[in-house]
Amino acid sequence: MAVIQSSTWRAEQDGKSGRVTSCVLVAVALAGLCLQLLVLPLWLLPADPGFGWLLAPIALLSMPFWSLIHEAIHGTLMRQRKWNDGCGRVLAIGYGAPFVLLKSAHLLHHRYNRTRRERTEVFDPATSSWAAAAPAYYLHLLGGLYVIEAASVLLVAAPRRLWRYLGRLLDSPDTFGGMLLEGISRRHLGEFRSDAVLVGAVYAAAGFAYGRHVWMLAVAIAARAVLISIADNAYHYGTRLDARLEALNLRLPRALERFVLAFNLHSVHHRHPGLPWYELRSAFLADGDEFHLGWFTAAARQLRGPISADSADLRQPTLLRKNSIERG
Repeated sequence: MAVIQSSTWRAEQDGKSGRVTSCVLVAVALAGLCLQLLVLPLWLLPADPGFGWLLAPIALLSMPFWSLIHEAIHGTLMRQRKWNDGCGRVLAIGYGAPFVLLKSAHLLHHRYNRTRRERTEVFDPATSSWAAAAPAYYLHLLGGLYVIEAASVLLVAAPRRLWRYLGRLLDSPDTFGGMLLEGISRRHLGEFRSDAVLVGAVYAAAGFAYGRHVWMLAVAIAARAVLISIADNAYHYGTRLDARLEALNLRLPRALERFVLAFNLHSVHHRHPGLPWYELRSAFLADGDEFHLGWFTAAARQLRGPISADSADLRQPTLLRKNSIERG
């Protein structure tokens, strides 16, 4: 009985601590956005262009920034749905893409992970080759994913008929892009349009405020694009195909793990997508899980490029080939 009470007390304390951390990081993210989009261009840069270096640490906050949006996507950032979704939408506008697009795409990722529709690095040797697949792969890896998300705002004024036409055009067994556009056009077009207008207005105003220093804002956004795109598939690169729960747990120092809201415990997250981030470490221990790679090693190995669908490694459970992954 004492053990159960102790475990319950610890879980409650972890929950309180986790919610406090989430609130602090939301405040930091919003402060960073205000600094980047308002304070820097209007007050600091006119006084001294050297203040532009403040954009470097802001760019490095891209991963925890995305982690906050990710929590909102799964409904675990705030307890009340209204506050959770509202906060997610505000953060996504600062991120540069409508929340409903990010949410719909991410939930489709969970649904189709490692199937033919969602395996970024894999090419079919019967219809393609490494050389043919490499250009699109590296563009996607080195910023392309974020560019696609941000460029979606160009559809803000597109009529529903065009959305559905594009959905049919992109409908393919090799992507869920058509399903994404069709789903938004049917159920969420109003929300998409209102958020897309705000994204465009915020960044147009920021660009105008930066004036001759607008290149600094462009570099900061480019850095965000690269960091987000590289991090996105690091948890799935080279993992088993046709296994929707397959993902990697990537090792980080505990302070950084907390900083990115335990996003590195990605295998745990895919098995328990409804758990808030501050419960993932407990689930990691309860499941007897383990780390497959260090985070930086996993991110860097993506530079090897596309992988043939015939590769034997893509047919083995990740845990069974952990040692070969680490050696490779």
